[in-house]
Amino acid sequence: MSGDRTRPEPAGEGAALEVVEYTDPLCPWAWGSEPVFRAVRDALGDRARWRRVHAILFDHDDDPPPDPAAETAWYARHVAGISGHTLAPYPVRLLRVAAESWPASLVAKAAELQGAEVADRVLRRLRETVFVLGDPADTPARALAAVRGVPGLDLRRLEADAASDGTRERVRADRAEARRPVPEVLSGTGGAEGSPHPGTAKETSDGELRYALPTLLFRSPAGRRVVPGWRPYGAYAEAVEALLSGPAPEPRRLEPAEALERHRSLTEPERRWSAPGSWPPPGAVRVETGNGPLWLHPDEAATHPAATDRSETGH
Repeated sequence: MSGDRTRPEPAGEGAALEVVEYTDPLCPWAWGSEPVFRAVRDALGDRARWRRVHAILFDHDDDPPPDPAAETAWYARHVAGISGHTLAPYPVRLLRVAAESWPASLVAKAAELQGAEVADRVLRRLRETVFVLGDPADTPARALAAVRGVPGLDLRRLEADAASDGTRERVRADRAEARRPVPEVLSGTGGAEGSPHPGTAKETSDGELRYALPTLLFRSPAGRRVVPGWRPYGAYAEAVEALLSGPAPEPRRLEPAEALERHRSLTEPERRWSAPGSWPPPGAVRVETGNGPLWLHPDEAATHPAATDRSETGH
C-alpha cells in the first residue's frame, strides 16, 4: 500500500488540545528530551492529539565538511557535551556525522501510516542509530535496516511508503512548517533563562529561521503556548494548564517490568522517570553506551541492532 493513498490521523484525534512536536530523528537535544516527552505523552493520553513535524536538521544540500574526520571528532564532543546536560546516552564511537536527515525523516513519516505505536517505535530505533550505535540512519538502506523487527511493522509497506511521492511531499511540508516559527521564539523570550538550550529560533544555512529542536507547540481554542528547547516537565505542565481547564495530569509511574514491556527501550533517565522501582527487571538486556546503559526488553533485543555484539542480560 502506498503512502499516497492514505494519511495518518494524529493520536488523540478530536481532542481539544493539539501538541506539535518539531523534531528530527538525528537531533541530540531531541534525543535528550525523550524522557520528558514520553512522560508528557503518557500523561495527556487521549486528551491531546500529538503531531510530529520533521524539521530536517541535516539537509541534503548542506555543504560537505572539508575534513570529515575532524568534523566527526568535533561532533562527537558536541554530542557528549549535550549529554552532560540531558544525561542521555551517546555512542562509544561515532562513525560519522549524518550526511542528511531526509532518509530517516521519510521512514519516520511513512511509519505514521501504520499507527502511532509503530511510528513511535520506528522513530526510537532511528534515534538510536546515532546515539547508541554511532552509525546514523542517513541513507534509505540504513534507515530501513535499523527498524527491521519492530513489532507490528510491515517493512515492505514501509519501504514503499517511504519512497512514495506522498510521503516526500509530507516531509517537505514539515520542513516548510518548521521554518515558519511563531513570534514567541524569535527573540528568545519563549525559552528558559539560563538553560543550555533555551530554544530561540535558529538561522539555517540558507538564511531561513526554523524552530530550535526540539520545540513543543500547544494549541487549543483557548490559545497557544510554545515550549522551545530543553525544558523540565513543569514547563510543559504549565502550558497544558494554561490551555485546558483544571491541573495538568501527573506523569504516570509504572512497575519496572511493565515499563520495559510498554516502551521496550529505556535509557537510565527514562527508567528513573517512568519506573522508579528496583531495577533491572528480569530479562532486561543491557547495552553499554558512552554514558550509561540502554535497557532493552528481551524481545526488542532479539531484533535490535545495538544488541548484536554489545549486550548482556541484567540480573
